[in-house]
Amino acid sequence: MSNFAINRRQLLQAGSIGGLAAALAAMSQGAAEAAPRQAAPRQQGASSPQILDLGPAVVQFSLMSSLLVGDTVYIGSRNLNPVRIIGFHLPTQTITSRTDLGSGYSIQALAADATGQYLYAGVLRDGIDGKPNIYRWDLSNPNQPAVGVGETGDRDIRALAVAPDGKVYAAGGGQTTNAPSLWEYDPASNATTSWGVPDPGATIAQSVAATASTVYFGTGSTLGGGNGSSPARLFAFDRTTKTSANILPAEVATGVSVTSLSVLDGQLGVGVKGPGKSVLINLADHTQYTIIPKTGVMFRQLGNQVFFVKEPGVWSYNMTSRKMTQILTEDVGAMWGLDVYGTKAVTVSSYDVIEVNPSTATAVKYDLTQAGAPGGPQLCMGLAAGAGDVYVGGTGTIARHQLGSGQVSYLRATGEAKDAVIVGGILYTGQYNSRGIYAYDPATGQLPHQVAALPAGQNRPLDVCWDAITGLVIAGAQNDTGGGGCFAAYNPVTGQVTTKVNPIDNLQMVRAVATKDGVAYLGGDNIYPGGPRGTVVAWDPIANQELWRLDPGQSAGVAALAVHGRYLYGMSRRAAGLFVIDLDTRQLVHAGNLSSVCTDFGALTVSRGIVYGVSDTTVFRIDPTTFAVSVVVAGIDGGWYSGPHITADEDGLLYTLRGANLVRIDDVGAMQTMRRQTT
Repeated sequence: MSNFAINRRQLLQAGSIGGLAAALAAMSQGAAEAAPRQAAPRQQGASSPQILDLGPAVVQFSLMSSLLVGDTVYIGSRNLNPVRIIGFHLPTQTITSRTDLGSGYSIQALAADATGQYLYAGVLRDGIDGKPNIYRWDLSNPNQPAVGVGETGDRDIRALAVAPDGKVYAAGGGQTTNAPSLWEYDPASNATTSWGVPDPGATIAQSVAATASTVYFGTGSTLGGGNGSSPARLFAFDRTTKTSANILPAEVATGVSVTSLSVLDGQLGVGVKGPGKSVLINLADHTQYTIIPKTGVMFRQLGNQVFFVKEPGVWSYNMTSRKMTQILTEDVGAMWGLDVYGTKAVTVSSYDVIEVNPSTATAVKYDLTQAGAPGGPQLCMGLAAGAGDVYVGGTGTIARHQLGSGQVSYLRATGEAKDAVIVGGILYTGQYNSRGIYAYDPATGQLPHQVAALPAGQNRPLDVCWDAITGLVIAGAQNDTGGGGCFAAYNPVTGQVTTKVNPIDNLQMVRAVATKDGVAYLGGDNIYPGGPRGTVVAWDPIANQELWRLDPGQSAGVAALAVHGRYLYGMSRRAAGLFVIDLDTRQLVHAGNLSSVCTDFGALTVSRGIVYGVSDTTVFRIDPTTFAVSVVVAGIDGGWYSGPHITADEDGLLYTLRGANLVRIDDVGAMQTMRRQTT
C-alpha cells in the first residue's frame, strides 16, 4: 500500500463474533439481513436532524496475508476490529483455530520459525502507540492467544522473516518523513533493535528474507519517489557485521520498490514493482542471477518450477527450460499468499483458499465464509445512494442495502470500490487496484464487472460523479507507482472511455471531481513540497481538454468538490479550509476555516439546495448565501478506510457512517430554515 493517507478513526465494536454468525451464514448464500432499524434518540429542539441507524455497513471476513504451516493455512485479517489470525485446516477444509491481536487494524506480515511451532505476525497501525506490533502465536497450543513480543520504531510491519536460529526480522515504515529501518527481534533476549537505515531516501520497506548468514531487505518509495525519494533497492546485510550492500541487478534498478523476497533452494526470489521483471539471485554469489520477464510476488519452489503470483493469476517458471506457464488462469481477485502443499500450489484470495494443480492448470476453491471464517463489521470505502438502494464498498465486496425490505446482499467485486455513483438504478464504481470503472445493474443479476479500464498505472480511482448533460461517468484517479493522476470519462451508451493522464500537472493526482453543464471540475492534490498545492481545473470532457484553471491558494490539496448554483465548493485537506469559486466570473469569492469540523480528508454532496460535508468526526452544512459552516451531527466518527464519504438520495436524505454502521440523516432543521427564508 502507498502512503495514501487513510482514516480509520474509532472503528467501533459491533457485538460478539457469535452474534454475527447468522449474518455471515446468510452472506455465503448471497444475502444477509440488516440489523434492526432503530432511530437514534431525537436531539433537543424541533430542528434537530433525524438519524436512522441502518445497521453495520459491511460485515465480512477480509484478509491481508496467509502462510502455510504444516497442514494449516494461517490467515491474517484486514480492516477488522480486533485484528485476528485464523487457521484453515486443509485436510478438513474447516477453520480450526483463531487468535486475536491487541493492536493494529490489519495483518500484512506472517512468518513461522523453522520448527513450525511459532507463528509471528506483524500489524499495520494508525500510529506509533506504544503497543506491540510484533506478535507470536504458539501453534502447539493454539487455544492460548498470541502475545505481543516487540514494537519496532516504524509504524507498520509489512513483511517478516525468521532466520534458522529463530531471530525475527521486520520491514515496514509507514511515515514518509522517516526512512524505514531493518528491525530484529531476538526471542532469547526479548529485545527489538534497529539495524539502521540503509537508504535515507526510501519511504517504504515491503520485503525481508533471512538465511543463516544474510538478511535481505527490500526498500523503495511510493507515488513515484517524488521529492527525491529513492527507487527500488535490495540490501544484503551480513548478519555478523551488520553491514549492507545494494545487490539489486541493473536490469530492475529503475523499479519503484522491492515488493517481495523469498528464500528458495539456493536462490532468492525478488519481486520488483515497476520494470515488468522479476529476479532469481544466487544466494552464494549475488552477481549471478536470472531475469524472469514478468512482474511477480511471493515466490515458491517445487522441483525445478518456481511459482509466483502475478494478478490475476498464478504462474510457473521452469528454471530448466525458462518457460513460463499460467497455472491459475481464473481471475480470483487479490491474492495474499502462496505456498506449496505436496504437489500443489496453495493461494488465498479475498474469498477462498485455492489449491492449484500445476500439471493441469486446474483449481479447487474452498469458501472461507462457508468454512466458518469469523467476520465482523469492516472499515468501508465508497458510498452511493439512489433507486431505493445504498451501496457501501468493502474489501472485495460491495454491500447493497435495499431500503424497502431492509435486506443486505453482498456482491463480490474484485478490489475495492473507492467511490461510486448511481445512474438510472445502475451502480458505477471507481475500483482499486487497477480495475478501472465497474458497473452493476441489479436488474440483470450480473455481478459488478469492469466496463472501462484506466491508463496503465492509474490504479486508484478516488472520486466518481455523473454529468447529466454529456451522459458521462466522470472519474479522477491517482497513480501509486509513478505519481500524478488521470481524468476519465465513460459513456455507458457507447461503452467508450476518454482519458487524460496528468491533466493538472505531473505531481497532482486528481483527488476530486464535480460537474455542471457539461464541464468537469478537477481538484488536484500535491503531496510533495514543491509546486501548487491544490489546483482546480475546468475540463471539457468531450473535447478532452482544459478550459481554464485556478489556484485557490490553499496550503494543502483538494479533498472534495461540489457544485451548487453558480458556485464550486472545495474542501481542502488537513483542515486547510473551505474555498468557493464563482463559476461565472472564475474568481475565488470565499475562503474559510474548517478546523472546527475536520482534521484532514472529507467529502461533499448537495442535498435540498445545501452543500453538506463530512469529515472523520463531523457532518456539517454550508450556508448557500453566507458560506458559514454549521454542525449537523457531531461525533459521527465513521469507520472509513479511504477517507469519509457522504451521499444523498433523490429525496435529499443523507447517508454516511457512524462508527461501523450506515446511518440516514434527515436534516429537517435546514429545511425548516429554508422555508422560513422563502416565505
